Parts: sequence; C-alpha cells; structure tokens
Amino acid sequence: MRFTSEQRFDDGVLEREFTLGEIPGVLWTPAPSSAPAPLILLGHPGGLRRMYPRLAARARQSAADGFAAVTVELPGSGDRPHWPELEQARADLHRTLQAGEPVGDEIIDALVLPLVERAVPEWRDTLDAVLSLPEIGGPVGYSGGVISIGTRLALVEPRVSAAVLFAGSFVPRAMFEEARQVTVPLHVLLQWDDEGNDRQSALDLFDAFGSKEKTLNANMGGHAGVPDFAGEAAARFFTRHLK
Repeated sequence: MRFTSEQRFDDGVLEREFTLGEIPGVLWTPAPSSAPAPLILLGHPGGLRRMYPRLAARARQSAADGFAAVTVELPGSGDRPHWPELEQARADLHRTLQAGEPVGDEIIDALVLPLVERAVPEWRDTLDAVLSLPEIGGPVGYSGGVISIGTRLALVEPRVSAAVLFAGSFVPRAMFEEARQVTVPLHVLLQWDDEGNDRQSALDLFDAFGSKEKTLNANMGGHAGVPDFAGEAAARFFTRHLK
C-alpha cells in the first residue's frame, strides 16, 4: 500500500488516497485514539471519482462513530484498465433496458459474476494492507453494493463480522446458493421503487440468507432516495456489532 496524498479535516478525520498495486483507493481514519479503530469496507458500484462525495460522507459519519473506513475502485471502472468483456455486458444490459425487454440470466451472469471473481480477492488484499496499520484493528464490517460482492465477501472472509448490504443491483442465480451459507449478522437496505432493481429478486435474496440475525430496511423511493434515518439505522447496526 502506497499513500499518494493526505488531508486532515476540521473534525480530525484523516483522509489518505493510496494505490495497492494498480488499484486506487481512499482510507479515512478518525481522530487519533488510544485504541485501534474498527474498520468498515465501503462498497460501491464503480467510478470512484464519481462516487467520492457520497463515499466521503459515509466515511466521515463512520469516523464520527469511531470507525475507520476504506474503499477501492472496482475492476474495469474509473481510471483502471478497460475490461472489454465487462463493457460488452454493460452495453448489452443498456440495450435490453432501452428496448424495454426483460434482463435475462445470461446478461446478469456476464455482468456480475466475473466482477465478483475479481473484486473479492482485491478487497481481501486491501483488508490485509489496512489491518497492518497500527491505528486500525478489527472487527471489520462491509457496507454497500454491489450486493453480490458483499455476499461473497461475507461468505469467504472470516474477518468480516457484519454487513450492511445495498439491494440495488442485479443478482445472478448462483449467488442465492452462496447467500444460504452466509451466517454473519446482516442489515439489508432496499429502495422499494428502485428503477434499476428487481424488487422480487432482492426480497428472494434476503429470504435466502442463512444469517440468524438479518434485518430488511425497506423504504419508498428510487435508487438515490435512501432516507437519512435508514443510514442512521445502519450506523447503529455497526455500533452494535463492531464496537
């Protein structure tokens, strides 16, 4: 991990941009404390520069609650190398939606499964690097989308103790079997009128999760209309499970 820039905000939060190999990312740590801070992995759908304002707001709120937070750019997004197969899958999806046709399993699999296969090992490498810093310790939570990435990470990464998953992306059928094997506490956010999300698929995925503790927080509104109180409920969930 190589830090490339840093700035400290008035609230004491330190923001550092970094690269991990070819992967760009951002790390936020709260004001210095006597104990290492627990960590939240901030997932997003790609385009780190575009997503930065929302990610930074989530990270600084997490820091106010005593958490460090880190995010990385997804494969094939932002300034990372082009991924022709992923770009073709996105084009196929856009064309299908524009035509008003149902999105079939073939398109969903091509769009999501290769991304999960590449992104999850990168998240685990990021976790290795961040947890080696003396100011950051466990436990670890995952927060955000793509929900299939969060599902896989919650299954295969034993250091993830709890997850807040955003139901706002297509889910391959293969992920339902993985969801049945997930056991960490879950808090799932669902926008009921999300124009880009198959609501029934999201409900079916929530039902499939094997966790004994799982909560569905469903609110009216579109993809970007998550109410403030839903974010506050997610923050309380992490405070309960990670501190």
